[in-house]
Amino acid sequence: MTAPRWAAALLALALALALALLAGCAADGPKPTPLEPLTPKITGRQVWQLGIGRVDFPMVPAVRDGLVVVASSWGDVQAIKAETGELWWRWPVGAELSAGVGHDGRFTAVVTRNNEVVTLDKGREAWRARLPASVLTPPLVAGERVFVLAIDRSVHAFDAVDGRRLWVLQRPSDPLTLAQPSVITAWRDTLLVAQGPRLAGVDPLRGTLRWEAAIATPRGSNEVERLADLVGPAVRVGDRFCMRAFQNAVGCADASRGATLWSRNGGGVQALAGDAETVFGADASDRVTAWRATTGDVLWTNEKFLHRGFSGGVAIGPVVVFGDREGFVHFLSTTTGEPQLRLPTDGQPVIGTPVVSGQTLIVTTAAGGLFAFRPN
Repeated sequence: MTAPRWAAALLALALALALALLAGCAADGPKPTPLEPLTPKITGRQVWQLGIGRVDFPMVPAVRDGLVVVASSWGDVQAIKAETGELWWRWPVGAELSAGVGHDGRFTAVVTRNNEVVTLDKGREAWRARLPASVLTPPLVAGERVFVLAIDRSVHAFDAVDGRRLWVLQRPSDPLTLAQPSVITAWRDTLLVAQGPRLAGVDPLRGTLRWEAAIATPRGSNEVERLADLVGPAVRVGDRFCMRAFQNAVGCADASRGATLWSRNGGGVQALAGDAETVFGADASDRVTAWRATTGDVLWTNEKFLHRGFSGGVAIGPVVVFGDREGFVHFLSTTTGEPQLRLPTDGQPVIGTPVVSGQTLIVTTAAGGLFAFRPN
């Protein structure tokens, strides 16, 4: 087999591996732990619900200025008022999507399965640009620029106004990369972007590397076992960014120093949650763990939800929230991990990572259900 075909085969294997893990388990996998009866410890309610069209790509809603911007697989992009569920604007991209949503309050960016980044200006299409590789990570829109991280780890910067390509950062890549949303975000005047198991600080004006911090050290006897790409989105508290390395580790980096703060072994495939003091995450078996954000010390674990197919999480006040494969939304105490509240959606898997706008929690299901909850 020639080198290009060998690389393509490995990439296809990565896609199959990641999709299988994202799906939760095979038909013959472990059965989900039955849910125990729960007397709510806090109150909460659904405040609105919308249908946005089926979502079969790893869509992450964008939240800004009271709006939540979402997209369906068929390319229907919508901005919705988080408080009321009122539609603010809608734009049909006209193509199936693979990644989204990036949004800064004015510009919105998504990526199609034809490898085109599409940017909207105030809800209307402004430009499109072709990319050389597939994209699963939502674009970052910041400083009148659109930044895109492709599956081959190349980083592309565009002028948000007219779509001019400003620079490309292309470094030597491993033959096997993760087919799952990774990390691209901003800190002060630095673009933070995943490069395999490392978080890289990049000059957003020139595309030059400033520093790298290793979250994990790949280990294993083959490319699949050594796969340890960072899983996004990252959790930010001040200068600290915490994230998971796929099936390998959990760790935090200090962006002000460009250095790793701590890293702990831990398998898992979904993004972390966090607040000022604690980082939370579910491993591949859906064992939920809380780590002290400054040191990585384990504070508590919860094994009541094994094999329930937890989504990424988000912290909101005194609880950390995860969705599961059966469409339930679980509210756990940030201090003890004990269940506080459980609310249903439409019975379909909760996908991606829940997001928060003010005191409103937004959850998306694979069937395209968009649910807004308000815990009290």
